[in-house]
Amino acid sequence: MSEKALRLGTRRSKLAMAQSGQVADAVSQVTGRPVELVEITTYGDVSRESLAQIGGTGVFVTALRDALLRGEVDFAVHSLKDLPTAQPEELVIAAVPVREDPRDVIVAKDALKFTDLPRGARIGTGSPRRMAQLNAYARAHGLDIECVAIRGNVDTRIGFVRNGELDAVVLAAAGMNRIGRSEEVTDFLSVDTVLPAPGQGALAIECTADNADLIAALAELDDPLTRAAVTAERSLLAALEAGCSAPVGALADLLADGQIVKEMRLRGVVGTTDGTALVQLSTTGPVPQTHDQAVALGRDLADRMLAQGAAGLMGERAQ
Repeated sequence: MSEKALRLGTRRSKLAMAQSGQVADAVSQVTGRPVELVEITTYGDVSRESLAQIGGTGVFVTALRDALLRGEVDFAVHSLKDLPTAQPEELVIAAVPVREDPRDVIVAKDALKFTDLPRGARIGTGSPRRMAQLNAYARAHGLDIECVAIRGNVDTRIGFVRNGELDAVVLAAAGMNRIGRSEEVTDFLSVDTVLPAPGQGALAIECTADNADLIAALAELDDPLTRAAVTAERSLLAALEAGCSAPVGALADLLADGQIVKEMRLRGVVGTTDGTALVQLSTTGPVPQTHDQAVALGRDLADRMLAQGAAGLMGERAQ
């Protein structure tokens, strides 16, 4: 490979630039080549509509993929939770690096924790998945909250709390960590309270399927256990025929005996946004050794969830 700079396509948001910068450094180390960031504006970045209104699936991804296919960039970095579950044949996810913290977090006024928020607390989130689970938890534990739909970057969302419009907002721990603002988090939501989005906290490094040299170089950044986990989670999402904006949570985690990883547990949840109905199930099996085994883990759990009425809780199923 020559010394010519590799072009990394990235969204323009502060979070996207931060995580792409971290990937650029890692790619530069494994390839010995400089990496330059190419900023690309996606439809999801400019639209002010809710993600559910504009389709959710792919709104942050399509422009990056178009740039890859046109040869304007050599590879792209995505937040895995934004990726549609169907993979284009011309593109390949060459690496899924080690995952960041997959949990959701609260940034609340007066440094309050979720369970200490005042009665009638207004909590901002643009995610039907978060609304469904927060409302369900509140119902089960006698809390009185109101989930308020919001859009915007991290600064905008936290601004709603700082100016008193909202009592709290829900964000992803991974994003707060990557932009160096984790000290502003007032509470980490246990995955037993709110399951994250499929793939949350993980990144996907994508390039064209015919670029064998780059695929081989990027593969050095791949973490097989993270890839197996997110593959199972995304398989569940795909089998439910749900898009990125559907109220679906999933997390595959590793069960270890001391230092030895024994099994993978996959948990999934689907719920109505008001929290009145949830289907929440889990399955445990051997750690998947192949892509197909990880896919099967997700599909099997989705089948069980559908048998318990999951489809009826998602509104219109994604086509």
